[in-house]
Amino acid sequence: MSEFADQYRHILQKIDAHGVELIRFLWVDHNGIVRGKAVTRRFLESRMESGIGLAKSRQAASLMDVGQPVPGFDAVGEVRLVPDPDTFIVLPHAPGSAAMLCDLVELDGTPWEACPRTFLKSALAAAGDLQVVASFEPEFTLCDTRPESGSLSVLDDSLCFDNAGFDAANDFAVGLTRALQGQGIDVEMYHPEFGAGQHEMTLRHGPALAAADLSVWHKVITRGIASTMGLWATFAPVPAPGFRGNGNHLHLSMWQDRPGGAGPVNVFADDSDALGLSERAYHFIGGVLHHLPGLLALTCAGVNSYERLQPGMWSGAHACYGQDNREAAVRVPSRLRGSTAASTNIELKASDSTANPYLALGAVVHAGLDGIARRLDPGPQLAEDPNGLTDARRDALGLALPRSLEEAVQALTRDEFLMDVLGPLRRRLYPAIKEADIRVMKELGPDFAFLTYATRY
Repeated sequence: MSEFADQYRHILQKIDAHGVELIRFLWVDHNGIVRGKAVTRRFLESRMESGIGLAKSRQAASLMDVGQPVPGFDAVGEVRLVPDPDTFIVLPHAPGSAAMLCDLVELDGTPWEACPRTFLKSALAAAGDLQVVASFEPEFTLCDTRPESGSLSVLDDSLCFDNAGFDAANDFAVGLTRALQGQGIDVEMYHPEFGAGQHEMTLRHGPALAAADLSVWHKVITRGIASTMGLWATFAPVPAPGFRGNGNHLHLSMWQDRPGGAGPVNVFADDSDALGLSERAYHFIGGVLHHLPGLLALTCAGVNSYERLQPGMWSGAHACYGQDNREAAVRVPSRLRGSTAASTNIELKASDSTANPYLALGAVVHAGLDGIARRLDPGPQLAEDPNGLTDARRDALGLALPRSLEEAVQALTRDEFLMDVLGPLRRRLYPAIKEADIRVMKELGPDFAFLTYATRY
């Protein structure tokens, strides 16, 4: 039996067991919005390999769903949504429905340059024999009604880590955990966060592509479970004025197989170093920090992102790194006792859910690999709160980062390395989409922007 036939047989077993009628073929656009088409059970087999047609122009849509006039993304041209059978899940909040995540491919089956999932695959291929392990930590705000203009009614206003917050959201949190774990998605930890109605879930780390896929599923299922309970979950960086920011922190490490089949080793780890980091890890951090101004256009990808990415918000708004420094863009987490090498990783705090996770993770990998290739030195860690430094000291350390999406996009277009890895199509397309969003939000004002992000995300 072929691998495809075996995979399809397992999918059919799940479909029949759960009474599935519609199977969604989903992808993530350049604004991090999950979109898709659905095929009926009867015609699934024929579409598994051929895919479903999609106008190329759909990948040029702005947050207001307006296609941007970029060559190659007009009324002419199609690609195919081809599902990855390994991503099949039964949607726990939508009886009778299942879904798979898709690659966007040309009509002849070759990868399409504007496919975000393919972009991440290319970044991982560039890592050669280094295996990227990653995880996301999504934060979201749980509301008891759909956000309305000028207001946000949250489920509770308990304190950070307050047991009362656990109680207030218990039914939702338990239901969501069961729904995720029922689809093979490992939830490691959960807690009420600092902001009113704010919650965080930590997803178990794994291979980078799977980690990005899980980030998508987490958002889809979280919003779906909330809806079934009459609630609204928003992943907006700042869902309303005065609210704490929601991030989607990115953790990653790199591993390499040892000779003789002894299993992989974490190449970011070095027990002899004060922070437990290897030379290669420092160079990776150097690459991320070097490209960070432009990277922000991909990791903090919304106008609303920069309501969160401010000093004092613990959002990583300073271009530095440090052990357990939550104001640093790159945090080096303390290692776990008993598994110091295995738990060694770095965290990019300057990341949120407006990003397409495949683009964000892929761009970070490319930037880090550039740092390794060029042996970029990140300098010493910052072991103090950068907000306590004088302006002159912060300027001398070069801690400033873009304070708006407009500034981040400008930094991206000036970063020839990042523009090159985006490729000829996306280097034209991505800035055009973001510039369209910037224009609309400027024209319609902050109230419109807050509401748009609170409902779109």
